[in-house]
Amino acid sequence: MLALSFPAAAFDTNCYVLAPGPGEECLVVDPGIGVEDTLAEVLREHRLRPAAVLLTHGHLDHVYSVTPVCGGTTAAYIHADDRYRLEDPLASVGPAMVAMMEAQFGRSATWAEPETVVDVADGQRLEVAGLALDVLHAPGHTEGSVMFALDAVPDGLAPGEGLDRTVVSGDVLFAGSIGRTDLPGGDTAAMQRSLRDVVLPLADSTLVLTGHGPATTMARERGTNPYLRGLDA
Repeated sequence: MLALSFPAAAFDTNCYVLAPGPGEECLVVDPGIGVEDTLAEVLREHRLRPAAVLLTHGHLDHVYSVTPVCGGTTAAYIHADDRYRLEDPLASVGPAMVAMMEAQFGRSATWAEPETVVDVADGQRLEVAGLALDVLHAPGHTEGSVMFALDAVPDGLAPGEGLDRTVVSGDVLFAGSIGRTDLPGGDTAAMQRSLRDVVLPLADSTLVLTGHGPATTMARERGTNPYLRGLDA
């Protein structure tokens, strides 16, 4: 499996491109703020064609470029509980944040929903672009936060040996931390349940591609992440 990643222009949100190999259809995961030019270069260099855009949740820094990336022909996939966030994610960040973005990028911040949005649900298996992914609903950061799990490990991204599965974790799990729960729609108790019931059961041989920051592994997080201590899977 080919996996490519680069940070967005704001908030260091990781945008991922997943494909069976060069010259194939691909999945774009979490196209955040200001990713269009870099994404176009990545797609051109590896001769990739987006078949779908996957969203781990509906926060602005993960979805801002979804509509231009979809381009009117490609569907965006998001959990039903975060579907409402695509109506206008700009409204949730406040005028000060919008003004900061406009000052940074030199143009007015605008929003339009993707033409085609597909709701996903916990336990659903998606088979798109020659890849099979399982949807793992893990609320807490938002109501509809999900992780996408694949029974494959990309060459060049695995930070260790013996890995046999990949999870794109969004803002559920980071290297040494977890997503915050104090934003609208966040829920500390739900996050604790998600960590216990969804994250901890993942095998130690799982590569974790996080929404922000470096990749990690479940073995590393189980042993060092303070937010996973004291939880019983």
